[in-house]
Amino acid sequence: MTKSDLIQRVSKDTGLSLTQSGKVVNDVFDTITHALQSGEEVRVTGFGTFRVTQTGERTGRNPRTGEKITIPAGKRPSFSAGAGLVEAVRGQKKTA
Repeated sequence: MTKSDLIQRVSKDTGLSLTQSGKVVNDVFDTITHALQSGEEVRVTGFGTFRVTQTGERTGRNPRTGEKITIPAGKRPSFSAGAGLVEAVRGQKKTA
């Protein structure tokens, strides 16, 4: 499913126009992004948690040359699925 597909599904399910649905979807993504940039964790009960994790410096290999390289430490977004989402994907929980 693409972002466009998501917007169309939201529009169909809510009765909002495509423009309104697009704004809602974009606002949700923007809100999550800004919260993560501020160091906040975004917890959606039953769905999951978005957070920023710190990665350490590590050694890797250049895929073209095979040469060892140092990959610097940094931050990356991560997502942990909540119990409700896990159950729905496994087919143990009915969704609306």
